[in-house]
Amino acid sequence: MIRHIVTWKLMAQDATARAEAVAAIAEVLEPLVDVVPGIHRIDVRPNIAYFDRNWDVLVIGDYESLEALDAYQVHPQHVAAAAVVRQHVTDRSSIDFEV
Repeated sequence: MIRHIVTWKLMAQDATARAEAVAAIAEVLEPLVDVVPGIHRIDVRPNIAYFDRNWDVLVIGDYESLEALDAYQVHPQHVAAAAVVRQHVTDRSSIDFEV
């Protein structure tokens, strides 16, 4: 299994706007578990502490294989979801590893 972790910095500066951005990101990413083959889970979570130095939001995804992760990346519904995510974020960091 492959774990895919992504963190983002949000454009939003205040707590309300950050919460709305996280909700919008979760709304488009989490349902992809039921749409894209090979996904075991996708969880979107907000940062809760040290806002001046931590990333603002995180997604953890578990995939059957690296091939499943590759297929997810180009799946039309993920491409559409990523466009929504990009409307809310400024920076991105990610890591993929075997579990």
